[in-house]
Amino acid sequence: MWQQELIWFFALFHQEFRKNNPIAFEVLMVLAIAHLFGFYNPKQLADFLHVPHQKFYAELKDWSVYHVKKMLLRFMVKQAAEKLKPVMSKSASTQSRAGMTLSIDNSVMDRFGKLIRCAYSWYSGRYHKVIRGQDLLGIVLTIHHLALPLHMLFCPKQGRYHTKKADVLIFMLKQLKTEFHREGIDITELPLTLDSGYVSQELRTRLHQLGFCKIVIAGKGNYVFTIEDQKWDASTWKKVLILEEPKWGIDVPSCRIRGHNPTFGSLILFFFLNLQLVSII
Repeated sequence: MWQQELIWFFALFHQEFRKNNPIAFEVLMVLAIAHLFGFYNPKQLADFLHVPHQKFYAELKDWSVYHVKKMLLRFMVKQAAEKLKPVMSKSASTQSRAGMTLSIDNSVMDRFGKLIRCAYSWYSGRYHKVIRGQDLLGIVLTIHHLALPLHMLFCPKQGRYHTKKADVLIFMLKQLKTEFHREGIDITELPLTLDSGYVSQELRTRLHQLGFCKIVIAGKGNYVFTIEDQKWDASTWKKVLILEEPKWGIDVPSCRIRGHNPTFGSLILFFFLNLQLVSII
């Protein structure tokens, strides 16, 4: 059942990583598949197969975390490129119907261990309070109603390198831009969708310098915007603005207007009717 998928991974590995140990890669692939059957470490799998677990660890000892991360990033980019290439060469309307976006979001995973890396105090949207855990920042490509993971990193609070989410995001996008360039794809043409929690005018400027000019964030009712010299919060603007009838590309009443916010700078606000409620992006 998985023969075609496994051939894709092995063929790409031998093409991209000729200097690495193929046996170690085979062990990693076996361990990845073993997760589906409830074996989460080499010792559990070795005991089930009745083989010495030292053999697994002996093959993996020469592989650093850097090599594993590089391998996973290359796999994810290659898979996404196969979906993107047929669409990127089509017209703007075809690209719009494909729904291509780079979605950026973070998630806090609660942890109780004392020696786990990157475990700090973070605010959790699931628990609605500050908890101890790991904050993961991820980038996902959405295309044709498919979600393809591209990159993921821990967000640290200490250390000498990238201790802010904005810095981590820029680092990740630079890596993806380089990897997709190897595939002949300019991902700066894709719009970014991200949480407004850590978006700022400074981050916006850095994203523009990197080439990403299509940035979409979800607005909140307490955000204050100045529109035509009038300053109100978004909840008030929802009641004041008149939504126009559906146009091309959207099948609900909407309103697109330029506004200004001290944090985000000048931007285009988009109000639309969603389940009888007016939403904003």
